[in-house]
Amino acid sequence: MKTLRKILIACCLVVVTSSLACKVAESRSETADENKVDQSAPINKKISKAGPPKPPRLAQARPKPDPIPPPKDVAAPPPEATKSASGLASLMIKAGTGAKHPRAHDTVKVHYTGWTTDGKMFDSSVSRGRPASFPLNRVIPGWTEGLQLMTTGEKRRFWIPVELAYKGKRGAPAGMLVFDVELLEIKVKPDPPQTPADVAEPPQDAKKTQSGLAYKVLKQGTGQKHPLATSKVKVNYSGWTTDGKMFDSSITRGRPAGFPLNRVIAGWTEGLQLMVVGEKCRFWIPQELAYKGKPGAPAGMLVFDVELLEINN
Repeated sequence: MKTLRKILIACCLVVVTSSLACKVAESRSETADENKVDQSAPINKKISKAGPPKPPRLAQARPKPDPIPPPKDVAAPPPEATKSASGLASLMIKAGTGAKHPRAHDTVKVHYTGWTTDGKMFDSSVSRGRPASFPLNRVIPGWTEGLQLMTTGEKRRFWIPVELAYKGKRGAPAGMLVFDVELLEIKVKPDPPQTPADVAEPPQDAKKTQSGLAYKVLKQGTGQKHPLATSKVKVNYSGWTTDGKMFDSSITRGRPAGFPLNRVIAGWTEGLQLMVVGEKCRFWIPQELAYKGKPGAPAGMLVFDVELLEINN
């Protein structure tokens, strides 16, 4: 009987585990829907900075992509390479056919291969047979700087010092990295909004709530209804730290953000309930109502310009 009981318990565990796996898969599928929460909005979670796109994990049955041989000058930049003030070295391999250079907030499509200076390939979109696309301000600094030197159709080799690469981050390629990058396409994004003149602190005509949230109406709305704390809203927004550095903007991404108000930082949950559709407000959100000193998140008081586009209760 004890043996039979163990078998029955094991079977139950298999069924439960299988059911949970299906629910997780369904949940992941749902989050891919464009009508779900826009994860780029200021949601209460740690913000991380990505490097060059990492290849997806391949099934064990698939063969690994063949390594691409390293260039002869992989160990160090040759004398003919140009070097910027930051320490980035580059050499044009093939001239481009375009005239425009991407800007830091533009999105680019590239083919690339990366090696460490001992000649080991650690990543390649060429081997995967699929180009990579990303905003230039969301990758390692060496890529953000280097690709702005390029035009469409150009291929360039970069020697990126560790300070402009992964900075010794655990699990990432170490030391100076070498990339061959071909710029295939530039998707121009709107210019970032100007930093507000009163970004350092709320002006005297700003209103203040009991929680410490300060706000000012920049444009009157056309709606009558205010969102609830549980409402789903669609907004355009830009955010700055009080030293004037913009850290996020739906405008530069070229698409509004949608999210439930109870899934964002406290200053947003409170502030957007004061607004009506069509209204644009500036919020000065103290740290206690923002990211509360979370590592990797914007620190201190934050300033947001928010335009409320839509309410879905």
